[in-house]
Amino acid sequence: MSYHDCNHGLCGSHLLRELTFIVDAHGYAWARNMKRLLQETCKEVSSSTEKRLGDKALANLQKRYRNILTRAEKELPVIPPKPSGKRGKLAKSDAHNLWERLKTHEAAVLLFAKDPHVSFTNNRAERDLRMSKVKQKVSGCFRVSDYAQAYCRISSYLQSMANRGYNPLIAIQIALAGEAHKVWGE
Repeated sequence: MSYHDCNHGLCGSHLLRELTFIVDAHGYAWARNMKRLLQETCKEVSSSTEKRLGDKALANLQKRYRNILTRAEKELPVIPPKPSGKRGKLAKSDAHNLWERLKTHEAAVLLFAKDPHVSFTNNRAERDLRMSKVKQKVSGCFRVSDYAQAYCRISSYLQSMANRGYNPLIAIQIALAGEAHKVWGE
């Protein structure tokens, strides 16, 4: 399945964790500056009523982001050329790999500041999937795909009802009584 009108956003929490490691392990100023920039932007976006940055603030963010990456390129040690006769990729440091990812996927890193529907972290998505993974680990697997689909449908319904403030037992009673359509306004 593919989604045509969707953009991919990188998880800010994971990036902050990697940047913290780079700062602690190597003391790079660019990583410290990038971490601060992302944290400040997250606070600014979450405190705004639109849950996004305006055009001028977004342009300023992109300029600061790119300046940090330009300084990072100068701060990182040069990658030595690949020895002749050796096959495979040349191993790069964690800092180089993160720098390349930040440079290549700028739009995905900063999507949370542009689109109000994209959160800074993917913690919500991970939490929503966690129980399915626990169920799979406990029982070994779902024996039939119909059972997996039923489990996902039920857990999705319960999560949606919880988001609307319903107790799970009440939500199950509503579903069994055939009155879920009244809750959804259909």
